[in-house]
Parts: sequence; C-alpha cells; structure tokens
Amino acid sequence: MGKLVFYGAISLDGYLAGAKDQLEWLLETDTGTSTTYEKFFETIDATAMGRKTYEEAKKMLATEKLYPEKENYVFSRQMQTDLTDAVVVDQDPVAFLSQLKKEKTVWLVGGGNLLHPLLEADLIDEWYVQIAPVLLGTGKRLFEPGEYAARLQFVDMTQMGELVEIHYQRK
Repeated sequence: MGKLVFYGAISLDGYLAGAKDQLEWLLETDTGTSTTYEKFFETIDATAMGRKTYEEAKKMLATEKLYPEKENYVFSRQMQTDLTDAVVVDQDPVAFLSQLKKEKTVWLVGGGNLLHPLLEADLIDEWYVQIAPVLLGTGKRLFEPGEYAARLQFVDMTQMGELVEIHYQRK
C-alpha cells in the first residue's frame, strides 16, 4: 500500500511562493552539506502537482524532463496533453489520488490549489515541511483557510544548514 506525502519548503511566515510565484528565496537559502531530499526521493514512486508548480519547477530546475525516473501527474484543465515527462490529469484530484495512493507512494509537489481539496478530504499521510529563515509578507500560503483539521504525530526533526525540516505523519 502506498501513501500521499507532502515534501516542501515554506518561509517562516508560511508562504510556499512569493506573490508572483517566485521561489528565489528558496534557492538563496543555505542548506549546508546535509539534505534529506535524496533519501526522500528514493521512497516515492510518483509525483503529483498542479500546472503552475510543474511550470515553475521546470524553470527553476532548468530541465526538459522533470523527475524522469518517476511517474509524474500534472493536474490541469487547460494544459496540453502531449507532455513527454508527465501525464496531464483533467479529473478530480481527490478521486484520482485516492486510487493512486493505494498502489504507490506519491509526492505532492507544491501546494496551492491542489493541496486544499486533498486537505479537506484528509488524504495526506505524511508531511515533510522545511522552514526557511525568511519572511515574505505576501504570496501563496501553504495552508489556506478551509474545512479541515487534523492531529499529526511528530516523527523527526532535521537541521539542514539554515533550514529546519519537521516530519509528521497522520495519527
């Protein structure tokens, strides 16, 4: 059985990205020599993200194929369907990911519009949240107000240079 996992960074004041989806603040954060990314990446079978996250990640990583060794799903109602590195999904993310996580461990990349319905459906099994020592003041929050509440269980905490990662799982 798989699971749905959020792995991502936020500013100290809770933003995933700046007001214009900018992520420079994250690239400017010193992670030192220690990172949990490679170990985490080995545990996943697939990625799921929205169109904006897909486009920003490709720009940020300057790559033609995003995560080529994984199955990649991009949720969009307006995107072309002939991508070479991802499957475009034009259906309810809750229903689709409920089925996918029965068989695969899926990394929820980014947040925004895709995260909110998954929170409300209580589908996320684990959280790896890296907190960067920067205040953005405005932008896209990880958690928008909504009809969700959950008690999580602390698993671990790791310092990576200036970042602190907190790992929680569903209780």
